[in-house]
Amino acid sequence: MDIARVSVSVDTRAPTGQTYAYLLGSTDALLVDPAGRSERLDALVAERDVAHVAVTHTHSDHVGAVAHYADVTGATVWGHEDYVERFEDATGRTADRTFGEGTRLPVDGREVAVLDTPGHAPDHVAFAVDDDIVSGDLAVAEGSVVVGAPEGDMIAYVLALLRLQARAPDRLLPGHGPAIREPNAVLARLVDHRLDREQRVFDAVADGARDVDAVLNAAYEKDLTGVRDLARATVVAHVEKLAEEGRVDWDAETERAAPAERTDRTDETDHSDGTDQPKRTE
Repeated sequence: MDIARVSVSVDTRAPTGQTYAYLLGSTDALLVDPAGRSERLDALVAERDVAHVAVTHTHSDHVGAVAHYADVTGATVWGHEDYVERFEDATGRTADRTFGEGTRLPVDGREVAVLDTPGHAPDHVAFAVDDDIVSGDLAVAEGSVVVGAPEGDMIAYVLALLRLQARAPDRLLPGHGPAIREPNAVLARLVDHRLDREQRVFDAVADGARDVDAVLNAAYEKDLTGVRDLARATVVAHVEKLAEEGRVDWDAETERAAPAERTDRTDETDHSDGTDQPKRTE
């Protein structure tokens, strides 16, 4: 299937200052992530029979021209079935139809499959066709993706990376930066990066850091000028993952972490009565 990538200048925290919109197909085409208008995107939309408009997620740097291109094309506007109000708030449009995991959109006589890939955002999806995946903000060729609390879910994000890695696509087509032509290597790098950062966060808590800023200072060695807020939100997401896994204790209200207290251990066995009964240590 013919896939066009169009760079659009937008207000974004991404280093490039741009988001890529994608046009999949020529007949009954699918427009993904129209973050804003550009002359080239206007021209391509005019040339093709655009039947569908959708977004990978509803962050502001991916949705800015959804309403415009829906109006000029008369296309069906698709939104995530679990986030209908969120979609309307972000785009100013009510979705005509909704999708979920496994929905298939008819494009150019073929089918584009929707994959749920939450983590960076709760409503994040990817669009798979042939051996390509339009992947939004799931992956980047260089650097890493922000997965920041309160919306970012680190468990879901790592699982989404592993899910795409298992599909072994030929290309990932991200929302920011160049196309990813060695996706398995990039996905593996991103998983390793997240697990390495997680270990640094865990070690910081184990070594006595309790508030988020102390954990942040211990877990990051690089200069965070201009991105400290994003790094802080990412640290919180990592701590939330560790807490969910029972590895740290976390008070979300006070934003304080501590090593997990194991007050109900069953790792010792009491044979005093002739049976293999766990010996409870309070």
